[in-house]
Amino acid sequence: MTERQKDRPWLMRTYAGHSTAEASNELYRRNLAKGQTGLSVAFDLPTQTGYDPDHILARGEVGRVGVPVSHLGDMRRLFQDIPLERMNTSMTINATAMWLLALYQVVAEEQGADPDKLQGTTQNDIVKEYLSRGTHVFPPGPSLRLTTDMITYTVGRIPRWNPINICSYHLQEAGATPVQEIAYAMSTAVAVLDAVRDSGQVPEEKFGDVVARISFFVNAGVRFIEEMCKMRAFGRIWDRVTRERYGITDAKQRRFRYGVQVNSLGLTEAQPENNVQRIVLEMLAVTLSKDARARAVQLPAWNEALGLPRPWDQQWSLRIQQVLAHESDLLEYEDIFAGSHVIEAKVDALVTESLAEMDRIERMGGAMAAVESGYLKSELVSSHAARRARIEGGEEKIVGVNIYETTEPNPLTADQDGAIMTVDPANEAKVVAALHQWRDNRDEARATEALAALKKAAAGTENMMEATVECARAGVTTGEWSWALRDVFGEFRAPTGVSSAPVAVTAEAGTPLALVREKAARTAADLAVGRLRLLVGKPGLDGHSNGAEQIAVRARDAGFEVVYQGIRLTPEQIVDAALAEDVHCVGLSILSGSHAELVPDVLHRLREASAADIPVIAGGIIPPADATALIGAGVAAVFTPKDFGITEIIGRIVDEIRKANKLDPLEVPA
Repeated sequence: MTERQKDRPWLMRTYAGHSTAEASNELYRRNLAKGQTGLSVAFDLPTQTGYDPDHILARGEVGRVGVPVSHLGDMRRLFQDIPLERMNTSMTINATAMWLLALYQVVAEEQGADPDKLQGTTQNDIVKEYLSRGTHVFPPGPSLRLTTDMITYTVGRIPRWNPINICSYHLQEAGATPVQEIAYAMSTAVAVLDAVRDSGQVPEEKFGDVVARISFFVNAGVRFIEEMCKMRAFGRIWDRVTRERYGITDAKQRRFRYGVQVNSLGLTEAQPENNVQRIVLEMLAVTLSKDARARAVQLPAWNEALGLPRPWDQQWSLRIQQVLAHESDLLEYEDIFAGSHVIEAKVDALVTESLAEMDRIERMGGAMAAVESGYLKSELVSSHAARRARIEGGEEKIVGVNIYETTEPNPLTADQDGAIMTVDPANEAKVVAALHQWRDNRDEARATEALAALKKAAAGTENMMEATVECARAGVTTGEWSWALRDVFGEFRAPTGVSSAPVAVTAEAGTPLALVREKAARTAADLAVGRLRLLVGKPGLDGHSNGAEQIAVRARDAGFEVVYQGIRLTPEQIVDAALAEDVHCVGLSILSGSHAELVPDVLHRLREASAADIPVIAGGIIPPADATALIGAGVAAVFTPKDFGITEIIGRIVDEIRKANKLDPLEVPA
C-alpha cells in the first residue's frame, strides 16, 4: 500500500509554555524541529485570569504552568521566527481569549501574514471554567457576550480560525461521567450558538459558517471502549443538534470536529512509569476508529503527576504519536469498528442518556442558568465524590495505587527532584521588571484612549473585538484590558457545589469514616467545642479545585464544620477567614507550583496574628524537596496525589489538631 493511499495523520501537538516568552519560543522551535505539526500554547495563570505579573494575586504564579504574555511585545517574542501564516496554533485561553487572539492577530499582521490564512483555535469555553478549571473572570452574561463577539468577528475577518473550542476535557477531570461530559458540552455549544444567532451579527445565510468553525476539546480516559463510544455519541448528537435546531443542511458544516488531550489528572504519582501505557491506551480511543478520529492530539508526559515535564518527557509523548501514525497500519483502513453490535449498543445508550440530560438542562433555562443555579457544579462534585469512594473502596482499581502496590525502585525517578523541570524563582522578578519597562516606553496617551474606547464598547452594544485589537496595538497590558472590563461587567465567584453534594461514603459502624467521625467527635469534646472547624483554602490563582472540594465534602461527612470560600484568595484573606471563623486547622490546596511562596506566607501571617498554634496542612503536586522545605517551615503535613485515601487524610487532620492542642493521641484507628 502506497503512502498516498493512507489517511493524513492528525495534527500532533505538545501543550507547552513556561518561564518567559523567550524560553517558550525556544521550546516551540525545538518541538517543531522534532516533527510536531502544530503548536499548543500553555499560558500562565495570571495571563489566563487577567492579571499583570505585578498584581498581588500573581505572586508565585508567574511562568509556572505556562508562558506569561502581558502585552504585544511578549506575543511578538513568543512567536519570533515562527511564520504564523503556515502554523496551526491552539491557545488554551478562556476568559481572556479575545485579548490573546487580538495580540496573535496583530503579531501575524506584523509578520505580513494574510488573516484569511491564519489557522488555529482559541479555547474560549467559559462554562467549564465555572465548573472545573476556575480561570473565569466575568459573570456568565458578559462572558457569553465576549464569546459571541469573538465568534462573529472571526467568521468575517479570520475565517479559518476556530474561535471556540467547547471543552469537555476538564469536566471529566472534575468527575463527569461520559453522559455528563457529552450533555454539558453540548448544552454549552447550544448556549453559544443561540447567543450568536440571537445577536443579529451574522446573516442567516452565513450561520452555517459559524457552525463549521465550532470545535471541541475532549478528554480521553483509560476506559477504552467507553471513551471511543463517547466520541461516536458526540458526533451523532452534534449532527442532530445542528441539523434540527439550526437547520444546517451541509453535512461538512455539521461534522463533529474535535481535538483531544488524554487524561492528565488520571496519571499517578505512584509507579509513574505506568502512565506511559495509560497514555497509549487513551490515545487509541481517539485514533483507532476512523469515523470518530480526533483532528488533533496532544499527550501529557508520564511525569505530570510529579511536576512540570522536561523537554525530553514531552518529546517522548510526541514520539508515541509518531510511532502510531507512521509505523503502524492504522491509517490504511476504514473504520474497523463499523457494524459492531457491542459498540452500537453502547453508543445508542450514551446518546439516549445524554439527550435526556440535555433536555433537563434546557428546562432549567440552558447551560448558563444551570451554572448560576449551581446545578452543574453540584452534579460534578457529587460524581467526583462517588468516583473517589469507588477508588478508596477498591471497586475501581488503579494499578500501583490501590492494587499491585509492591514495586522495584524506579530508575526514572531515582533523582525525583531532577525528574521534573523547575522554574527559576528569580524568573518572576525579571518578568515584572520587563513589564514596567514596557509601560514606561509605550505611548501612554494612546493606551489610555484605547482603554476608554474598550470600556465604551463594553458598556454599549457594539462588538468589543475591534476595540480590543486597538488596545493590543496601543500597548495595553493583559491586566489593564481585563480591569477595564471588570469595571463594566464586575467579577464572578462561581458556586463551589460543596454544600449541596450528597454523602458519597457511608459511615456505618466499623467503617473507616465512622472511626474518623468518632475521632473528630471525641476531639471536639476534649476541646469543649460543638464541632471541629476546618478551613479549606485555595491561595493564588490555581483554579483546580477538585481536590479541595473533595477534602471539604469528606471533612463535612466526618463531622467537621467546613469553611470553604472557593478559589483565588490571597494569604491575607485566608488568614483573616481562619481567625474570624476560629478554625482548628487550615488546609491549603495548590497544584500550580506556587506552594513554595504562598504556604510560608500563610504561616508567617498566622504567627503575626498570634495564631501559630493553628496547624496548617498542604496538598497538591509538591515535589519531595519542596515538601521537606514546607515541613521545615512549620507545615504540619503534606499530601500529594499518591495520598488517594481522603478518609485517611481527614483522620490525619484530626491527629494534627490534637497534637497542636497538646491532647493525647487517640487509639482509634483511621
